[in-house]
Amino acid sequence: MPNDTTMSTILIVDDDEEIRYSLGRVLGSRGYQIETAGSGEEGIEKIKAGLKPDLIMCDVRMGGISGIETLQHMRSASSSLQIVLMTAFGTAQTAIEAMKFGAYDYIMKPFDVDKVIEIAEKAISSSKDMKSANKYEKKVNYDDYKEGIVGNSPAMQEVFKVIGQVAASDATVLVTGESGTGKELIAKCINQHSLRSGGPFVAVNCAAIPDNLIESELFGHEKGSFTGATTQRIGRFEQCDRGTIFLDEIGDMALATQTKILRVLQEGEIQRVGSTETIKVDVRVIAATNKDLEKMVKEKEFREDLYYRLNVFRIRVPALRERKEDIPDIVDFMLQNLVKERKARVTRVSPDALNALVSYAWPGNVRELGNVVYRSAVVAQGDAILMKDLPDTIRGISEEGPVAAAAPAVEPAAVRAELAPAESSPEGSDSPEPLAEKGAEPIASAPAPAVPAAEPMPISLPAIYDKLYHELRERQEMRILTLIERQMIQRAITETGGNQARAAEILGITRNTLKKRLDEYSAE
Repeated sequence: MPNDTTMSTILIVDDDEEIRYSLGRVLGSRGYQIETAGSGEEGIEKIKAGLKPDLIMCDVRMGGISGIETLQHMRSASSSLQIVLMTAFGTAQTAIEAMKFGAYDYIMKPFDVDKVIEIAEKAISSSKDMKSANKYEKKVNYDDYKEGIVGNSPAMQEVFKVIGQVAASDATVLVTGESGTGKELIAKCINQHSLRSGGPFVAVNCAAIPDNLIESELFGHEKGSFTGATTQRIGRFEQCDRGTIFLDEIGDMALATQTKILRVLQEGEIQRVGSTETIKVDVRVIAATNKDLEKMVKEKEFREDLYYRLNVFRIRVPALRERKEDIPDIVDFMLQNLVKERKARVTRVSPDALNALVSYAWPGNVRELGNVVYRSAVVAQGDAILMKDLPDTIRGISEEGPVAAAAPAVEPAAVRAELAPAESSPEGSDSPEPLAEKGAEPIASAPAPAVPAAEPMPISLPAIYDKLYHELRERQEMRILTLIERQMIQRAITETGGNQARAAEILGITRNTLKKRLDEYSAE
């Protein structure tokens, strides 16, 4: 019998007395304190009277209000309640509504004793996590971070200092850092604190625009200048005259376009595609890249003169793993933002879930953290993110390894039989009609999968990163990053059967970037 179940209380709500008795006997034998209610109304009254069960097991179809309605009333009384619905009719509507209104889970009748015990133990564990989340305190004042940049770490304080130094000038700024670190937020922050804050701010993702269209996108074109140019187009530089243009992923820009960007920076003028007329523009340029421009300059992949024009002021945005002390504040800010935008109702994080978030390596940086927080907030049943709500990759990193679960105690056959529905049930009860009456064919059960002798230890990504970085420092001649990139691209192409669009999607890069890499490999 589990040692931590002694004081845990389970409320069983069902209009079938036999089900209440049978479930109470099975779960009571595991050390849980059992409370029962013969209807949804009675169960709600017990909650209102002050009963605080660790788990509620509620039938879906009962006389009086339904299990779904009971669930809604109980959750409105306390968002931290863990509620498992019981049903003999596993319809899509039942499943969707149960999870939509915040059920922890639902189980099918006739019951499997081991499954009931397993779900009960997990739900009660979540209930304890929810109670621990009650100690969560708001960590940031949302209004203090209107720019969306959150961080009090020394690394971020240095970033803020440089922003303060360059904001009031018109100097060109180069923002560097890994993908997902928030380089565009830095650019917007510079603009908001500059003398051009009242002017337009235009962001252009250079990697997302094909090489044959980027000049038209940036500088505009005249009618008839190329096939498809049916009207005159004003380019992005003209659109943000007296404002700021943000050139994201400038390291992916073709050399021919780089030449024209250099002319804008030097002369302050542009030419539309198909025109000989020069147009003066007053635009501040902020560029960003996740690439090593110095290396690209040496390899003649990026113009040296443009590099020096862009690199007047340089701001390096640290990777999230370099400022893990900021993660609790960032998570809190993200949760407040989700509530503000009515995308989720979650306002808290349990301590173990927050520890798991801090422990993870975050190769996708703040962008990946935002996706995980949003996903976890959506699947959370209450107003707190618990450990169970996090993706497996996040939970796996925080664990020392898989722990074999203790085998459940075998209940007597008589107790197991009591959990099967009676042959005849009262009218309106939640038990299935015989298949013959429905005209349905019985469905053969799939054989139980073989249990492996042992599970492999989970891959530790931080350990892999540390090993690769050590090799990179000690054996630079191996060009490890290039080798890894090449292997990943070749693997994606093989897996997708040469489908470049799908391969680019898997790799998280644009098709244009993928094509460029493949061209480079074929030229070697």
